[in-house]
Amino acid sequence: MKVFFKELFNYNKHVNLQLIDLLSQHEAELSENAKLLMSHILNAHHIWNHRMLNRSARFSVWQLHLVSDFHKIHETNLNMTLEIIDNLDLDNAITYSNSKGQVFQNTVQEVLFHIINHSTYHRGQIATSVKSSGIAPLATDYIFYKR
Repeated sequence: MKVFFKELFNYNKHVNLQLIDLLSQHEAELSENAKLLMSHILNAHHIWNHRMLNRSARFSVWQLHLVSDFHKIHETNLNMTLEIIDNLDLDNAITYSNSKGQVFQNTVQEVLFHIINHSTYHRGQIATSVKSSGIAPLATDYIFYKR
């Protein structure tokens, strides 16, 4: 299962880097929504990593970042996730509080899958946003990555 998650996060890395490059190239044309959604993808990944490690997160869910900071945040998130995959038992349950203070419990593998699914969902929203700004959206589907 660890190999599978590493593959998913390699896919996530590939498409996020392409998307960050696209957003960087067209920053002046972007809506604030596209920047906010990419920030949200990065924030959520950061928050989930910290929850799995029982640490306090530095970012809030909807914190807006500078486009110029996207690469660094993404790289930090990815490196932390790869360490989590290598060092934590994927079947272990973690207990955490959401942004509303409600307490939940999920396994590490459920959280890892959620990070991938969440990122995919919001990349679709970014595609719609950039298209409405006159920018050609990227094909970020997993199957395109595998081809």
